[in-house]
Amino acid sequence: MGVYEELIERGLLAQVTDETEVREMVNAGKATFYIGFDPTADSLHVGHFMALCLMKRLQMAGNKPIALVGGGTGMIGDPSGRTDMRQMMTKETIAHNCDCFRRQMERFIHFGEGSSDAIMVNNGDWLLDLNYIEFLREIGACFSVNHMLAARCYEQRMEKGLTFFEFNYMIMQAYDFYRLYLDYGCNMQFGGDDQWSNMLAGTDLIRKKLGKDAHAMTITLLLNSEGKKMGKTASGAVWLDPNKTSPYDFYQYWRNVDDADVIKCLKMLTFLPLEDIKKMEDWEGAKLNEAKEILAYELTKLVHGEEEAKKAQEAARAVFSGADSEHMPTYQLKEEELTDGGADIVTLLTLTGLCSSRGDARRNVEQGGVTAGDEKVTDSKKVFDAEELKKGLILRRGKKNFIKVVL
Repeated sequence: MGVYEELIERGLLAQVTDETEVREMVNAGKATFYIGFDPTADSLHVGHFMALCLMKRLQMAGNKPIALVGGGTGMIGDPSGRTDMRQMMTKETIAHNCDCFRRQMERFIHFGEGSSDAIMVNNGDWLLDLNYIEFLREIGACFSVNHMLAARCYEQRMEKGLTFFEFNYMIMQAYDFYRLYLDYGCNMQFGGDDQWSNMLAGTDLIRKKLGKDAHAMTITLLLNSEGKKMGKTASGAVWLDPNKTSPYDFYQYWRNVDDADVIKCLKMLTFLPLEDIKKMEDWEGAKLNEAKEILAYELTKLVHGEEEAKKAQEAARAVFSGADSEHMPTYQLKEEELTDGGADIVTLLTLTGLCSSRGDARRNVEQGGVTAGDEKVTDSKKVFDAEELKKGLILRRGKKNFIKVVL
């Protein structure tokens, strides 16, 4: 089975410009492809995870990845799928975020000088110094405004009003593909299915300006069984940076996915053989929980390494069995966070992030969803003294969220 057929089997392939051409290119390892990453934060998150896995799969098949970081497009921000305008960032922030991306990508793809080694380029190198009038004459003339307004990527922004500032994003992304084709022989672009309109704009521009064919392929968006994007928790995004989302919390996110999403995630995100995953399709009950453990372990190993994956798995198993573990996520409570020598349950739940607010904490306590040690806490005014906290107190919200508080 070629890599193209495997993408189909794993449910990753959404749309493609020319199936015959693209299949032949990627299976033969002849694609020089790029995926763009706008540096909107100092870490990649689960939303980028499938793109990174795709880059890894294609590189393993001999294709050459180009990781394009948006030092230029990041000055505008992608309006796709948004109802509001993105916050503008400084050049310094964008540069810092790009550096952070490179370090995280190195866990997935190999950078170097070989024919299939990845390279990283920054579109700020060509976008930031463009002459506006020349750009309009040379590139702007290739775009139909009527066609652009009908693009899916602008749908939600049209409801509240699309700025001309953001309207340029499609042209910028198309120009990226054009420059990568000229400078690096890049003949293919990959991305999420919500980027299809922007990607077609790039292939059209290359055809109009150079008379050459370039291709685009989109991957299925990572949605749960309810049709919502995966990678979000009550406290925000699930990050790939261990300082933003700990390996334990990352592991727990995947360990707790809905039963209906387990097999899909195993196929789309792990590198386990398909025949092994298909054997799990009929698993139920305890066996399905085993599949969730496999999913969580494999993905944590990919992002944080085998040692951290083992620690996270050990901690999760220890907590589920009611035991303590040195690898359990821990919140170090400071003396100044105490009131009258102790801390109440609402404060502890809020400080540790088990609950998003004091109101959320009170609701969880009053509804019987909080345990401290081995006892259920139903009084939102319950206070733990310094002596109890020095020994270490394991807090639990619901069945799956744990943390150890130590003074």
